[in-house]
Amino acid sequence: METGKLPSELLEKYIFSKSKKSSVRQKEVVVRPNIGEDCSILDLGNELLILSTDPITGACENIGKLLVNINANDVYSSGCLPIGLLITLLLPTDITEEMLKKISDDLFNAAEKAGLEILGGHTEITDAVVRPVVSATVVGKSLNRRYIKTSGAMPGQDVVMTKYAALEGTSILVCDNEDKLKSLLPSAVFERAKALSEMLSVKTEGLIGAEHGASSMHDVTEGGILGACYEIAEASGVGIDVYADKIPILDETRQICELFHVDPLRLISSGSMLIASFDGEGLVKKLEMAGVKGTIIGKITEGEKKIISGNSCTPLGEPEADMIYKAYLDRKNQ
Repeated sequence: METGKLPSELLEKYIFSKSKKSSVRQKEVVVRPNIGEDCSILDLGNELLILSTDPITGACENIGKLLVNINANDVYSSGCLPIGLLITLLLPTDITEEMLKKISDDLFNAAEKAGLEILGGHTEITDAVVRPVVSATVVGKSLNRRYIKTSGAMPGQDVVMTKYAALEGTSILVCDNEDKLKSLLPSAVFERAKALSEMLSVKTEGLIGAEHGASSMHDVTEGGILGACYEIAEASGVGIDVYADKIPILDETRQICELFHVDPLRLISSGSMLIASFDGEGLVKKLEMAGVKGTIIGKITEGEKKIISGNSCTPLGEPEADMIYKAYLDRKNQ
């Protein structure tokens, strides 16, 4: 099988179908697993508990910062607030104390900056991995018992994208390949690309989207912008027109993606969120007043999933393995 997320067909066959048939259905569970859904949600009476989990497998540097942000972003995409994280660290047998300190410092510094508490977890040295593998489960709570699902998109809504495509992917590629890229990129481009690691949270847009009345929000991770568009449509049982030419891409991202021969629209993109709203223009204005770039990049429809670019129209298929894995394999084979 290809590296990356398990294809939707296999997820449905081996995971979701079994979940749907399970005789165990806890009354507290109000949002269950589904394609594209970022979180599970439990009703505990006075409060809604938000849960999600994600690993970092496609990066070597800044894995603590990446882990904190991508997990917190799942909760923000529900219009809710994260509280803390349970962390699992699987470390190779050649790990040094210096490397462990770097991961630990990165993790706790990022958590403190995000206002999240490290609640516990598990740390293990194992020969099952050849480089550090980190995973987290995030715990969050709702605001006034409200939440937003990925599966709430409706025909006629605008699809608003925040920030730029491939922020996380650009950050990973530049931080994992500093020595190589320093000699290939103008210094200003290199420094701007490194700074993108500070743009990976979607807290502001998550709270604004919820306040604006969005019916669907989804943070953009593996599969990039096009993958996230597919997941919103698939989860909601609707069609989508994606205006590829309107998707904003930073110059530094274009240059780095060209060097690694990867498509920025299919590159992991934490830091960007997709929001479905009947008032896309009003949402864009609210976002920009808060200092967050917003762009209408598509429309929810009753038809098929499509990519529109210039005068051409092509089907938007299920996302394949993220481009970060292609870049990683290319680096490994060089």
